[in-house]
Amino acid sequence: QVQLVESGGGLVQPGGSLRLSCAASGSTLRYYAIGWFRQAPGKQREGVLCIGSRDGRTYYTDSVKGRFTISRDNAKNTVYLQMNSLKPEDTSVYYCATDRYANSCFWKDYHYWGQGTQVTVSS
Repeated sequence: QVQLVESGGGLVQPGGSLRLSCAASGSTLRYYAIGWFRQAPGKQREGVLCIGSRDGRTYYTDSVKGRFTISRDNAKNTVYLQMNSLKPEDTSVYYCATDRYANSCFWKDYHYWGQGTQVTVSS
């Protein structure tokens, strides 16, 4: 059983930056797929950035290309989402998720989820 806890959300002005953290316990993330997802009110959950389990490939949604990066610190068993040049349309609840076998950024392929952290981009 894997437990995930996100942190780092908050209110930021357009053009600003935030770094989200996702600390894992119960299993090491080194060999798991990891991903960041977001869901705004009334919208479907969307894959933002993910790293596949088997191929290590990075998957992302086009709207964050060049602005967001995903990384992990295996020693800390923690995953990060660095978000730069934030826009109001990035406002959402952000979730981290992991799965032993996923090779996509489709939320239904991920088994373990954090509780989510709110990111609000507004002036």
